[in-house]
Amino acid sequence: MPISSVRQSAALAAVTAVALLAASGCSDSAGSDRGDASDAALGTPAGGNARATSSPGGDLASQHLTWKACRAPAASEGGGTAPSPLPGGTTWQCATMKAPLDYAKPNGPTIDLALIRAKARDTKHRIGSLIFNFGGPGGSGITGLPAFAKDYEKLRSRYDLVSFDPRGVGLSDGVRCENAKQLDAYFAQDSTPTTAAQEKTFTKGLADFAAACEKNSGRILPYVGTTSAARDLELMRQVLGDKKLYYFGISYGTELGGVYAHLYPKSVGRAVFDGVVDPTQNSEQGSLGQAKGFQLALDNFEKDCLARGSACRLPGSTPQEIQSFITGLLDRIGKKPIAGIGPRKLTETQATNGIAQALYSKDFWPYLEQGLDEADGGSGALLLALSDSMNGRDQNGQYSNLQAANVAVNCADSKERYTLAQTKAKLPAFRKASPVFGDYLGWGLMSCSKWPVKGQWRTPDVSAPGSAPILVVGNTGDPATPYAGAKAMATALGKGVGVELTYHGQGHGSYDSGDRCVQSAVNGYLLNGKVPAAGTVCK
Repeated sequence: MPISSVRQSAALAAVTAVALLAASGCSDSAGSDRGDASDAALGTPAGGNARATSSPGGDLASQHLTWKACRAPAASEGGGTAPSPLPGGTTWQCATMKAPLDYAKPNGPTIDLALIRAKARDTKHRIGSLIFNFGGPGGSGITGLPAFAKDYEKLRSRYDLVSFDPRGVGLSDGVRCENAKQLDAYFAQDSTPTTAAQEKTFTKGLADFAAACEKNSGRILPYVGTTSAARDLELMRQVLGDKKLYYFGISYGTELGGVYAHLYPKSVGRAVFDGVVDPTQNSEQGSLGQAKGFQLALDNFEKDCLARGSACRLPGSTPQEIQSFITGLLDRIGKKPIAGIGPRKLTETQATNGIAQALYSKDFWPYLEQGLDEADGGSGALLLALSDSMNGRDQNGQYSNLQAANVAVNCADSKERYTLAQTKAKLPAFRKASPVFGDYLGWGLMSCSKWPVKGQWRTPDVSAPGSAPILVVGNTGDPATPYAGAKAMATALGKGVGVELTYHGQGHGSYDSGDRCVQSAVNGYLLNGKVPAAGTVCK
């Protein structure tokens, strides 16, 4: 299965890992893009995401939102407690916005979209609402925005901070597929089969998952694609009363923002894309890019470990030797899963997933080092905890709908449906790109092979002539959305629209790294309209 690109899963990894390890009684053993249902089914004009000229929601544009105190997040959003007040005592408010289920029928059946906001501190100089999408696809903005609000507190000086559960996510008619017991088995299955029997089991798992999604969420599956979500953004802008859309898209949120800019270029106010998806790549190219991106991050992790000399827990005196240790460990786990948490064992798929999770942020590299060391000694608890975090599983065994929504949106977007033979033919290129993640991501090409809804495009159109400048921020060490995607997005948006900024760092995204150069550029643009010079570099 593909690795989702969402800031939330990386940021919550440490908390989840600690909670699960505490529950399991473990101790220290040594010194988280992409392209869709048919045009007609999606309510999209023939030819894909063609530009729109009027309100997408008809009379719904004049609806009034009723804001109330936010309750604790639902299990489908990841669970937890109600969001705490912000500095100064500002409380979070939640509301529900109605949108057409099918934008081809604006006066037909509707869907409820869950929104959250924290009002601006300086009401006298308020610019408007700054809408966030944290990626995935499948990430819940209802839980994501409060979790990361401290990072964006400066922006709240002049903006209401707003986010939402996109259609098919969390409280917005979240896609439901298998139950928790079935998902435990699904995420533990061998996703890199090597025999005919394993291939049969793998493909059956995909078919069973897709069938469960159709059974439990068939009504919404044709309407969760990115084009519909972009139309939701335009309706949201109007309902919130903003003349222009002010937007902060992270990871998949950059693709959503690009599609919006294409559909509604004249409605773009100030927008920032961070951790940028390459809009010119189809699903195969995107997955291959992720294989290279995660391999690069793993190489950097290995070099960092070696630089600490004897303090590095992993065996080997070169990056190649550490990588050989990792591939050997995964092979051993593949042949015989090791102890995990409680009765659950760590499989090779979960171990690979856990490694990827830890590479989303350099802050989590110590977890990766510890997890690999402990797994070598027979304890897979930490790597399993990291994998659970990526898959949206909490310490009580309940799953958010992150991964269900991720597959649903990806398959509503992408036209490609890879057969078993086609996938096997692609594997050599993936293995060459990454000895660790190649097979895992190569087999992930089949994620939509059994999906009941057709896709819309091979690549999205994000060209946005006439749009206001959009700041596109790329991180040279980003594993989930490799750096080249930023340049591709800036170019695709069009001359005078895409403004590229480069950050030389590690991890997924740039603004949340705390780098002053990046934050100064982004804040200067969003708060004061100062567009950085194209090609600005932050080191």
